Amino acid sequence: MNGRPVKHSLTLRGHRTSVSLEDEFWREFRRIAAARGQTINGLAIEIDEARGDVGLASAIRVFVLQAVRRGPTQSS
Repeated sequence: MNGRPVKHSLTLRGHRTSVSLEDEFWREFRRIAAARGQTINGLAIEIDEARGDVGLASAIRVFVLQAVRRGPTQSS
C-alpha cells in the first residue's frame, strides 16, 4: 500500500486548484461522484462551499469517510 498523496487538478467555479489525496481517497471520491451522477469537480464545489476553515483536501477526506460509513444506499 502506497500512502503517498497524489496531486490532481480540479476546477472550482472557473478556477483551477490542485488537491493532494492518497490514491484510495481519489478512487472513492470518483466512485461517490459517479454514483451521485456528478463530476468530481461538481462534487468538489459542494464540499468547498461547506468546508469553512478546513483545507479542501481534508474536507474531501472527511466527506469520503462519512460517505463510506453511511453505506451505498444513503446520500449526503
